[in-house]
Amino acid sequence: MLLVPYARSNIPVLGVNRGNLGFLTDISPQEIETRVAEVLGGAYSVDTRFLLDVSIRRKGETIGELVALNDCVLHPGKATRMIQFELYIEGQFVYTQRSDGLIVATPTGSTAYALSAGGPIMHPKLDALVLVPMFPHTLSSRPIVVNGNSELKLVISEENATYPTISCDGQSDFSLIPGDVISIRKKAHKLRLLHPNDYNFYQTCREKLGWSSKPG
Repeated sequence: MLLVPYARSNIPVLGVNRGNLGFLTDISPQEIETRVAEVLGGAYSVDTRFLLDVSIRRKGETIGELVALNDCVLHPGKATRMIQFELYIEGQFVYTQRSDGLIVATPTGSTAYALSAGGPIMHPKLDALVLVPMFPHTLSSRPIVVNGNSELKLVISEENATYPTISCDGQSDFSLIPGDVISIRKKAHKLRLLHPNDYNFYQTCREKLGWSSKPG
């Protein structure tokens, strides 16, 4: 994950939007000179975002470690079959699920992939995680919001007929087999983001998501 070294070194990041939505990027290329000059002159606010540590264990041994800012996603990979897995939160069994997978998103990632899957928008200052099932094989399965300090565990069922994949921020992938255990917890280091002084989260939502503006 490209932003991890900046979080570890406590180096702040200023985002420039070169894509589409860009919830983390407040500055457009057309205004980069004036806006960056304002920030360098001290006209900015600081926002901190937490990241996730993801570890994969196989037969009791750690075989992989990933980091996510937005989300980690359990999905079928190249297969089209459903995945069967067990979910534990803080050591407590939650459910066994058959679905296309599960999205575990931070508040930062709640406006990304999790949003398109029907998850809620979480304010960036919330200390929480949202778990969004992907096409679950039951109508009663809904997103769950849990404390940000919760330790999550996903166990790929031995009865699973496919070999799924765990992906972090759509950049890092790890192939799984039945019996693998995925642990997800908050990372110790946080990412510092710089915003221009006129940054407003709800205004960003209006602009990026096409919400209606106040009449008049």
